[in-house]
Amino acid sequence: MTEPKHTLVWNNCLNIIRDIIRPQSYRTWFEPVKAVRISGAVLTIEVPSNFFREYLEEHYIDLISKALKRELGKEAKLEYNVRVVTGEDVVTFPQQPTQEIKNKSVPFPNQAGNITNPFVIPGLQQLEIDPQLNPHYSFDNFIEGECNRLARSAGLNISANPGKGTFNPLFLYGGSGLGKTHLAQAIGISIKKQFPEKIVLYVSANRFQTQYMDATTVKNKLTDFLHFYQLIDVLIIDDVHEFAGKPGTQNAFFHIFSHLHSMGKQLILTSDKAPVDLQDLEMRLLSRFKWGLLAELLPPDYSTRVEILKAKSYKDGITLPEEVTNYIASRVSTNIREIEGTLISLLAQSTLTNRKINLDLAESLIEKLVTKNKPEISIDRIQKLVCEYFRIDPQHFLSASRKRELVQARQISMYLSRNLTKSSLASIGTQTGGRDHATVLHAYNTVCDLLDTDRSFRKYVVDIEKQLKSS
Repeated sequence: MTEPKHTLVWNNCLNIIRDIIRPQSYRTWFEPVKAVRISGAVLTIEVPSNFFREYLEEHYIDLISKALKRELGKEAKLEYNVRVVTGEDVVTFPQQPTQEIKNKSVPFPNQAGNITNPFVIPGLQQLEIDPQLNPHYSFDNFIEGECNRLARSAGLNISANPGKGTFNPLFLYGGSGLGKTHLAQAIGISIKKQFPEKIVLYVSANRFQTQYMDATTVKNKLTDFLHFYQLIDVLIIDDVHEFAGKPGTQNAFFHIFSHLHSMGKQLILTSDKAPVDLQDLEMRLLSRFKWGLLAELLPPDYSTRVEILKAKSYKDGITLPEEVTNYIASRVSTNIREIEGTLISLLAQSTLTNRKINLDLAESLIEKLVTKNKPEISIDRIQKLVCEYFRIDPQHFLSASRKRELVQARQISMYLSRNLTKSSLASIGTQTGGRDHATVLHAYNTVCDLLDTDRSFRKYVVDIEKQLKSS
């Protein structure tokens, strides 16, 4: 029986590839691949996962292309099907091209002169402002949970009404890897879809700082720099905490911020801390950060981690067994980036060793990645240990009661939470019975004073801190 053309073409390619690469690499990366169809000069092959596809693209695409062009000519192209392991869904790569996110050309007022665009190579005259948005950071793949619901809801509201209402600026804050950049860019992408005429720009604080420094070295270029940013309709600045200790940059951003806000333009800012916890930033700037909505992104809870794993694994072309999903979600809890890294490691381990993804494989991997680290010191853990130490009912601990022993326990808990976690004052207060950041700051200062004057009190704090660090 004659072989189908697509099978014949792929087998001829494999004969070339087999003679060039190592046998183990060939067995791992090419034996699982099947040719499924050919249309003109386009060959479609089926691969087990998206991770598999990305590995072939990164390490073997030149070799595959040469072999394929030998068979089908210079116009030869390769497409991929990624089959979900337990389902019938098929993802085809290259996917339909993502609609390009572009800003319209900016018309300059006559008095503005020839404004320099800090995002283009010097010498180019036209001002085409690239929004600097990553199309993969959309609302479609931003998983909602209790940890980010307020921030996401605010983002959707802003997307429909940029520059209007009370969410200007939107100040997103939280630890590394919790989705601040993703959400900020998702808002920008959504605004571009709904309001194509809006000029949207995403820029990191570090890049803004570099552009400012460059602008100060040339006469009149700083004015052009300020004029450029004042043309933006939606300005997204990532990691504004990096402006700390840079008074010149802060001054420039203050004027840009004030102009855009007064003109009804939307500002979206991200930071690793709430404004009240930021150091070495001018008060006039910090006060403006508080004009709109402050929204904290917290580490994802268990149910959100499960949903993240399901979404990410599906995107990579596999469906994880439920017991594996639940196990990873229960063991990897720090941030979204760590969850994604664990999933990538699991896919790599499975692919490279030809082992099925199951609980045994997940446990052996997590043993290496996670268990060597001490458990993270969290606010919940601190509160639980404080309650155990003083033999206090957790419900009473979080209540409004002003009994001396309860007040003292809360103050110690808030003091340790500020010293041993990366949580903001506002977050510590919220998780300590809904108290505000001023209460947390008062508690911290009270404990600091008592540590210097009360030997018995100091022993309580030292004992609890030792237990936290040793357990």
